[in-house]
Amino acid sequence: MSTINQEIEKHIKKLVSPLKEPEELLEVLKVKLTKKELKLLKSWGDEIPTEELQAKLNLDEERYGELSTKLIKKLNQEKLKQEMCI
Repeated sequence: MSTINQEIEKHIKKLVSPLKEPEELLEVLKVKLTKKELKLLKSWGDEIPTEELQAKLNLDEERYGELSTKLIKKLNQEKLKQEMCI
């Protein structure tokens, strides 16, 4: 099972410092991400299948793709990366 930290590391292009502990990281993400983006990230970490995830979040394929892209872009923003790292 993947953790939220591993999932974030998988989607960030360049990470210069280690990520914060999961509890601290979650607090930062709650402030910076929308509720759906946070649920999506957690679901990726829990390795929930895409079809199940789309149903759970009430998203069609197009909206799921848009949300995923937006989330990954946010995770790669320099300001957010600084807040997520130690």
